[in-house]
Amino acid sequence: MSENNNDNEMGPRQRRYREQQQRNPHLKPHKKRPWLITLLIVVALLIISGGWWGYKTWNAAKDTMNTTYQSTGSAKLRNVDAVIKKGKPFSILLLGTDTGALGRGKDFSARTDTMIVATINPKKESMTLTSIPRDTQVLIDGQSQKINAAYTIGGASGAVKSVEKLLDVPIDFYVLLNMGGLKQIINAMGGVTVTPKLTFKYGNANVKKGVKIKLNGAAALDYSRMRYDDPQGDYGRQKRQRQVIMAMVSQSNSLGSIANIEKITKKLAKNMRTDLTWNDMVALDTKYKNASHHAKSYTVQGTDATIDGLSYQVASSSERYKNSKRIRKALGLSNSNITESLFAETASVTTSNSSSSSSSSSTSTTSDTTTYDTSTSQDTTTYGTSTTQDTTTQDQTTTNQY
Repeated sequence: MSENNNDNEMGPRQRRYREQQQRNPHLKPHKKRPWLITLLIVVALLIISGGWWGYKTWNAAKDTMNTTYQSTGSAKLRNVDAVIKKGKPFSILLLGTDTGALGRGKDFSARTDTMIVATINPKKESMTLTSIPRDTQVLIDGQSQKINAAYTIGGASGAVKSVEKLLDVPIDFYVLLNMGGLKQIINAMGGVTVTPKLTFKYGNANVKKGVKIKLNGAAALDYSRMRYDDPQGDYGRQKRQRQVIMAMVSQSNSLGSIANIEKITKKLAKNMRTDLTWNDMVALDTKYKNASHHAKSYTVQGTDATIDGLSYQVASSSERYKNSKRIRKALGLSNSNITESLFAETASVTTSNSSSSSSSSSTSTTSDTTTYDTSTSQDTTTYGTSTTQDTTTQDQTTTNQY
């Protein structure tokens, strides 16, 4: 009777197991597996805590990076929202002020001794960096000036307009970095690894040609600042600046950098200004994160000239034309309405408005080459010196003005 009562109290699984045991007396009883439940709980907690960490990091980064936004106050030459939304190539003017280091203060009022036009092409997964020497001659308000004074005179808008006029290319965004904060940002990233092309010792930088080395923030700053011991002078320094930038870009997706994202964004907020919004940055991370796989770097070469007692680098019309065509091609823009004569006219205005005596010291074109796809983009956009709108041509019949 009691045995029947036990049968009634057992569940279906227990009864099936008892029947199996009766048929096979050697069958061992099932062991409980509390570790499986514990494991599942741990995994769930990790997912939840990871999601919470990601949520907190996302919002912290958003709040921090919102403080870096600073509009130029000038209208852009094309609809950059449409460019980013469609994942098309775009340009950024990278500006570096040598402040916050060597006791020079921590604001952004100094001259921009570093000026680099970066183009990013997601379809070709390519990037180009074109340096503009700080002593390059430009006209600002009808007067001859060095281009590194454009920011001091007219702010970010002045710097952008001077570069657009010099090379006849649209600048979609700008990023201004206090170079004194560069070492803080690099330290937050855990350092940057470079392979020097020159042996030298300068400040915290002690490097040998061809020997890969990991530089901390102070060493990376000195590495990118040295110029007097470089046979190429300021041109050599520009190469090293681009090299450090590319090292930072390539390491930005590393686990170490991701783990320190909050620390990095805090350093950026103190040392960076840009007209990239948070939504722009998110879009770039989504659509353009592989665009730095193939990179090439160039310099707008100039010749030495003394104008009104000051030394300048004067970029010839052919040099400006050559760089303009390359940048425009990287942006998928048409070169059909760009001619060297347009740059020659600008050059003649520059020299005629200044009493100049120039010494022709020709400099060969240099590039740090990393091969990338140079096939012509099918989406061509025309942009000229006298226009403020870009025209995208589709099927050779329909035009859409930005």
